[in-house]
Order: sequence, then C-alpha cells, then structure tokens
Amino acid sequence: MSHYILAAVAFSLMLVTNSLPAQNVSQPAADRALPDVALPPELDRVLRDYENAWRAGDAATLASLFAEDGFLLQSQHAPIRGRPAIQAAYDGEGGGPLRLRALAFSAAETIGYIIGAYSYGSTSGDMGKFTLILHRAPGEPWLIFSDMDNLSAKPQKNTPATSSSAESPAAAP
Repeated sequence: MSHYILAAVAFSLMLVTNSLPAQNVSQPAADRALPDVALPPELDRVLRDYENAWRAGDAATLASLFAEDGFLLQSQHAPIRGRPAIQAAYDGEGGGPLRLRALAFSAAETIGYIIGAYSYGSTSGDMGKFTLILHRAPGEPWLIFSDMDNLSAKPQKNTPATSSSAESPAAAP
C-alpha cells in the first residue's frame, strides 16, 4: 500500500515540476526595465528643470521647483519640509549628469504625479526610482509637493577592512 502512495506522490511531483519550464521566466520581474512613457510638455518641464538644476549644483533653483510647503523624502534621511530646508538639503549636492525618465504619470487640473527612474551619465540601467507628487494653482506651472526617491540596489555594508572615513555618512560635513 505504501508503494502506491509513494508512486502517487512521485507522479504528482512530476506533473507539477514538468509544467514549470513552460512558464519561460528568464529573469525575476523586478529586474526587467520598464519602458519610458512620454510626458505632456508641462510635466516633462518639471523633470528637465530638475535635471538642469542638479547638473548645475544649484540648490536654490532645485528648491524653487518645490511647493512652498513641499517634502523631500530621501533614502536613509528624515523627511524634509519647506523650501528653505529643501535648499539646505541640496546645498553641496548635484553637479553630476543626472538623467530622469518617466515610467507612469497622471494629472488632473491641480494635482498629478510622475513615477520614474534615474541614472547618472552613460550608465546602463537605472540606479534608483522616484515618485513626484505635483500640484499647482489652476493655470500655473506644476510644483513638486513631494519627491521620494530610493536606490534600486541594496546598500553594501562596509566591513572594517573596506570602510573608510570618506565612505561613512558620519564623515560628511
């Protein structure tokens, strides 16, 4: 009797495992690059202005893209609120060849969002992701109410043999 049960279990396992290759999954879904979406010009302006201000290392211009009471929500940092605090957070940042691309968006008269990814220079693939929540007064330009970003890769842990004071966030001014 136990041989029949063992045979039934083995046959069931063969049926289950035989159907798996038919799914043809070559890589995890999270590793697949999502395609860009074209933004309407008034939303695209937000991304291009952000890129240009970042490349110039212009903290004041970056902060001016935000609503007066906007939020900056960066990985491993406390939330930052308001243009003066956002400008202070951006001081000394930027200056690199930031590239932003949109993955999804939606906009109504006074509120919208852009979900996207970012990279630097000619690197292949995205380094991180972002969500911009936008708002505006009717007929006015879009302002960023919230900018939330995070890295795509897991942060690497420093070991005593490989870490240096230059790599440590505590060493930053």
